Amino acid sequence: MKKKQKQHFTGKKWIAALVVVVLILAAIYYYIALPAINIHNPELWKFVLFLAVIIFALYALPKTTFTGDRRHPVNFSGNYKTKTFKFLASLVVVIAAAYFVGTLLSSPVINASKYQKLMKIEKSEFTKDIDQISYDQIPLLDKSSAEILGERKMGSLVDLASQFEVADEYSQINYKNNPVRVTPLRYADLVKWFTNKKAGIPAYIKIDMATQQTELVRLKEGMKYTPYDHFGRYLYRHLRFKYPTYMFDDINFEINEEGTPYWVCSVKKYNIGLFGGQTIGRVVLCNAITGECKDYKVEDTPKWVDRVYSADMLVNLYNYYGTLKHGFINSILGQKDCLTTTNGYNYLAINDDVWVYTGVTSITSDQSNVGFVLMNQRTMETKYYEIEGAIEDSAMTSAEGKVQNLGYKATFPLLLNIDAEPTYFMALKDASGLVKKYAMVNVHNYQIVATGDTVNDCEASYRSLIQTIGRAARNVSGTVIMYADDITDAMHKAIDETNRRRDIQIAYNKEHGIDPKPLIKKISDVNDMLAKEDVDTQTLLGTGYRNEGKAGNSHLGVPATSKEESDRRHEEILKAGLPAQDLADLIRQLSEQMHAAAEQLQFELAARLRDEIRDLKKELRQMTEASK
Repeated sequence: MKKKQKQHFTGKKWIAALVVVVLILAAIYYYIALPAINIHNPELWKFVLFLAVIIFALYALPKTTFTGDRRHPVNFSGNYKTKTFKFLASLVVVIAAAYFVGTLLSSPVINASKYQKLMKIEKSEFTKDIDQISYDQIPLLDKSSAEILGERKMGSLVDLASQFEVADEYSQINYKNNPVRVTPLRYADLVKWFTNKKAGIPAYIKIDMATQQTELVRLKEGMKYTPYDHFGRYLYRHLRFKYPTYMFDDINFEINEEGTPYWVCSVKKYNIGLFGGQTIGRVVLCNAITGECKDYKVEDTPKWVDRVYSADMLVNLYNYYGTLKHGFINSILGQKDCLTTTNGYNYLAINDDVWVYTGVTSITSDQSNVGFVLMNQRTMETKYYEIEGAIEDSAMTSAEGKVQNLGYKATFPLLLNIDAEPTYFMALKDASGLVKKYAMVNVHNYQIVATGDTVNDCEASYRSLIQTIGRAARNVSGTVIMYADDITDAMHKAIDETNRRRDIQIAYNKEHGIDPKPLIKKISDVNDMLAKEDVDTQTLLGTGYRNEGKAGNSHLGVPATSKEESDRRHEEILKAGLPAQDLADLIRQLSEQMHAAAEQLQFELAARLRDEIRDLKKELRQMTEASK
């Protein structure tokens, strides 16, 4: 009998089998990784190169042996002479070379001037563009505080808490001219998705950034196209199958003016070479309920959309503008005229748009800002304000120093216009992330710091520190002397406004026959004020405070605190722990400074110290009450 001969794959059959295997692997990869089929997509180039290497290896390795010979360690059995081998090897080399050259030609090393011109900058005036807003309109809420409110709201919803949780989007948008943060709910886990996928995600959370009012917005029909769904309803897969060539940047959750939830999907555009100069070319709006998508050019994007450009992209584009003015080499070595953004940013709501705010500093010296920049997240419009002052980190340190005894930490500041003065505004949080106080710091002089338990108190305290002209103008013999090399816009406005108000007051006085006279207080009145403060301090601190001799309290009609009561108060402070004891020590020190200022006739300073002492005593009372 003849032996059956083993069947061998011919060259063509082997290649056909390879192609089938590669196509199957490619399909699985595409369904999972969802790469954009676009020549500008670096990930696609890497994948194609990987496939080429795999095909080459599968073709060459079965007929390859290792000889052990030092001179010829590998034997390809004549494969290297075939056209297929040469073609596959050449394909790997060509793809790798093209990717390398494309990366090089796209880099700022040889395209510095093109990168520098990606963003157009307009110089503008601070007080012209940034209106003064009321304290009840300041967007106080940062993302971490919003997360606390969102979780608190979700915990109160018994019907939803077991099936859903709050997503971590918390997008800042302008909704009907009010700054709000919005975030959808998401499925708690895969099992909850199977249980609830037919109805979809039933609601999203909306938080007013000024009032911190938190609302759960229930939808008539649930959201079925989200990043938290699976298979065909998975948002990124849904978008990829509709737009196979689009390279999407960050996808943002927003609501339109009717409250309908959308995903704002920005499409990347590369302006330099294959992979360089990234901006945004188009915007796709995906209805989170129906999955319906609409494709827009950036300039045609609906006005209710707030975020097309991410904050990080805008900051990177400005850094290209600031550092590459004199070429790439100068940005590394000489660094002449190089400017860069500071190490953080925040958001401002202006004219129903959201603008990214950050400071600008010299790349060779980061101790102070040379100006600020505002960048529109919908249009990429960018404005630069040449205002010298403290960097944000210095302002945050000043605010924290004001309450160092309490250990509060400052959030990254907002930039506000307070009486034509650029002002940093920030929240002060305790170790658990809860907002305890607010602070305002003058940009020009970060030693001018005001704090308060409420925004209104903080603003009032800050105004009292910066309104020196106003105080003098209210006195019949008041005079203000200003020292400066040049009269700035802020000085012009302050002088003009003071003269305008004084003219109105003089006309009113003449019309009504009023002869204004300054209020004259006796020094004894000031001593009475200090003495009343001492009575309250002694009542609070007990034996920890003995200051009757400074201002004398007997004439005020306030009974002296008994020894037993004083000892009891002192024991309460000791029981409250080390922070309370430190706070009591600080109150004693400031009380000494208050009396010293009064003795030197520095009554305004004494009044400021009195206000600060009152704030500290309020904190101490809260601590002692909590320890009972």
